[in-house]
Amino acid sequence: MSEELYQSIVLERSRSPHFSGRPAVFDALGQSENRMCGDKVSVFLKGVYLRHEAQGCAILAASAELMCEAATGKTVGEIAILCDKFEHLVKTGQEIPELGELNALAGIAQYPSRLRCATLPWSALRDAIARAGRAGDTANG
Repeated sequence: MSEELYQSIVLERSRSPHFSGRPAVFDALGQSENRMCGDKVSVFLKGVYLRHEAQGCAILAASAELMCEAATGKTVGEIAILCDKFEHLVKTGQEIPELGELNALAGIAQYPSRLRCATLPWSALRDAIARAGRAGDTANG
């Protein structure tokens, strides 16, 4: 994917989020943070729908947006596969056709210090799924 397209997608997704904001009611909440730079993200699950609150850099915000778009409507098993593929993408830089716009973040592989920025929302998603799976451990806001 070209550098211009990467920049365009990251900037557009971070400036004009569609999946941002804490829902009034949700089934589970996952959180993750990078204490080194102060990035924080919360991911909210409500059925098969996802929302996020991301505080940090443009890569974090874009990754959270693209993740919510890609994972909404999927089963837990499908999300686990998606998470694994995304992590492979950003660690190796090898694009995966079925990841669509997520491939815009393949260039992160060239910048190891930014890897955590891109994967932070995915860690929060895994946390939310784990919490949703625990009986009696649900969150409602």
